[in-house]
Amino acid sequence: MFKKKESEPMRKETPIEKSEIKAFLGPGSQFEGKLVFNEIVRLDGAFRGEVTSHDTLIVGESADIQADVQVGTLILSGKFKGNIKAKSRVELRAPASVDGTIETPALSVEDGVVLNGTITMTTGEIATVVKPAEEATKK
Repeated sequence: MFKKKESEPMRKETPIEKSEIKAFLGPGSQFEGKLVFNEIVRLDGAFRGEVTSHDTLIVGESADIQADVQVGTLILSGKFKGNIKAKSRVELRAPASVDGTIETPALSVEDGVVLNGTITMTTGEIATVVKPAEEATKK
């Protein structure tokens, strides 16, 4: 009847938002506290607190987040207030609204995004090692 081999390539072609999500906080849900995870997580509800991960956090359009976030990658489409520190990249997708600080080596902002805050573009771990040596040379 159904061939499993045909369905496998379809899974690989779907966007990250729909595949490989290991945890999900749906619209209308509220959570307060500290969230730590190792795989892709999606938030569409209200969240207050801290988020820590080396992987990807997806914040949907209906989400209302007030948090300090430290992740590998952040894909944000909802409302966010707080501090963002991403090791890899931050993608702000319309109709995202951000009020706070962003520190990341790569930033993508779509038309229609509201961004109020401070952006610090880092070059990764290499800059941290090189920076003290440069300061010593200046003295």
